[in-house]
Amino acid sequence: MTNIVTVHFSYVTPTYTRSGSPNATFNALQNIINGVTCNVMEHGADRAAKIRIDSQIGVNEFYSNRNGTEELVSVKRNEGGFVHIVQTIAASEGLRDTFEVDTIITKTRRVEADEERNREERMIVSGYVFDFKNALLPVDFVLYSPEGMDRFEALEASEKSPVFIRINGHQVSKVVTTVQTQESSGGWGESFAQEVTSTQRELVVTGMRDPYEWDTEETITANEYKEMLQAREVSKAEIKQRQDEYNASRAQT
Repeated sequence: MTNIVTVHFSYVTPTYTRSGSPNATFNALQNIINGVTCNVMEHGADRAAKIRIDSQIGVNEFYSNRNGTEELVSVKRNEGGFVHIVQTIAASEGLRDTFEVDTIITKTRRVEADEERNREERMIVSGYVFDFKNALLPVDFVLYSPEGMDRFEALEASEKSPVFIRINGHQVSKVVTTVQTQESSGGWGESFAQEVTSTQRELVVTGMRDPYEWDTEETITANEYKEMLQAREVSKAEIKQRQDEYNASRAQT
């Protein structure tokens, strides 16, 4: 119980819109909110309910002022999905906290190990996943396997030559402790060490399939991808406008 996976639900209706039948996910979430469903913090691990959630990768996007420049921040998160109360959970950790997703890879970048920050050598795999409307969502994945890094590097993915592929892995949330040494503020005296803890949430890639053929009707055409990128720019402009309007309304009150 050290890997905490968060799932975000924007809006869930009591009944399904088309059929009018009860929405089991709504009932499950309502029971969790009302405390009907036991949880670890209040009732202990033995009594806590076991839940399976079939979610999808999404992003929470907003503009942030960094050093005088407003930049778009895209924070990946799990969006909604069906909630199932189950009697048992997978015995193997390899069957839990997993993801599998079609991805358009546009960049790979190796990052050297950093002993001071307790970080291993890794590769950042950047690209796009799709939401339910087939809109592009920017997501970064992480690779730690040396063999996997070589395989992804060999794809030679870039903005001009993207690679459409299905990848899988695990969602990992872990607390990392680093030791920072600070010198005396007066320029003399003993230095002192301070432990700093932070939470790292990563989508760690552990496997991939053979790439899909690019620019075909069966997968995605170059023209479709171009239109998706254009729609992405429109979406970014809308996010910026909404935030500007919100900031203006706050300034008036």
